Amino acid sequence: MQVYRSSGKILLTAEYIVLKGAKALALPTKKGQELEVESAAAGLLDWKSLDENGKTWFDCKFMISQGEFDPVHDQEKQKDAEFRNTALRLQQILSSVYKLNHSAFNDNQGYSVKTRLDFNRKWGLGTSSTLINNLAQWLDVNPYELLEMSFGGSGYDIAAAMHNNPITYQLGQAEPAVFSAAFDPVFKEQLFFVFLNRKQNSRDAIAHFKKQPQENLKVLSEKISGITEQIISCQHLEEFRMLMEAHETLISEAINLPKIKTQLFPDYPGLVKSLGGWGGDFVLATGEDPEKTYFKEKGYSTILDYTELIA
Repeated sequence: MQVYRSSGKILLTAEYIVLKGAKALALPTKKGQELEVESAAAGLLDWKSLDENGKTWFDCKFMISQGEFDPVHDQEKQKDAEFRNTALRLQQILSSVYKLNHSAFNDNQGYSVKTRLDFNRKWGLGTSSTLINNLAQWLDVNPYELLEMSFGGSGYDIAAAMHNNPITYQLGQAEPAVFSAAFDPVFKEQLFFVFLNRKQNSRDAIAHFKKQPQENLKVLSEKISGITEQIISCQHLEEFRMLMEAHETLISEAINLPKIKTQLFPDYPGLVKSLGGWGGDFVLATGEDPEKTYFKEKGYSTILDYTELIA
């Protein structure tokens, strides 16, 4: 049996503007995804995906023939829209792997693949990026190229998938620049993550962002990169809060969306910082147990301590 593992991700700084070369601070999570590979009948790829509770949420068999992956399933499954969409997406990813490496699959061999998530796949911690990185490790392809051919994006989540500790990520002319970041805040016991009970489609925000004049984006990129550097070396919670609030203001203006705190938590006394696509997935908040009660009373029951999620 071959086993591969990748870390989930939290993007702490430079959401959106990372696409324009800003230096981002990414936090690989303790929770991630494993991929196990064993032999199976020749010409067959037997795929099974398990959630964090060990329950199968997707399974499908594919017949392999010269880089083609034809799903084999019954009529009942075909009626399920989620199954059809997942099978099609996986088929596209496997085909992309073959285009990058023709020796990745052998028609005379078979493969039994099982994936295992440590986190709820609705949380937005990187179900796709951890899968892409695990496949890239197994089948010897460039994970950034595979990402570009499948989901697209800046690639910071792929870099996070490869690491276990905080990193900075910055797009370059060729390969992205990825470096370890000495980010281990002394005030981490006063940081926690709150799940907003929804996934965010950031298409409109990205569309507005892309309409910004290039000169404006260049200035914004420089400002956000500077904030990222300051946050890494930050030693005091109040300074951290001020930097994050300045970051929120800059991004809010760039994507033409109100801050998440203004929308949902205007009376909260501490920091509420959007993460990734604004308006969904997790937010970062400052406070301790009494402050967590505030969110619970508003119906946000999934609250994770910083140390529970980040190494």
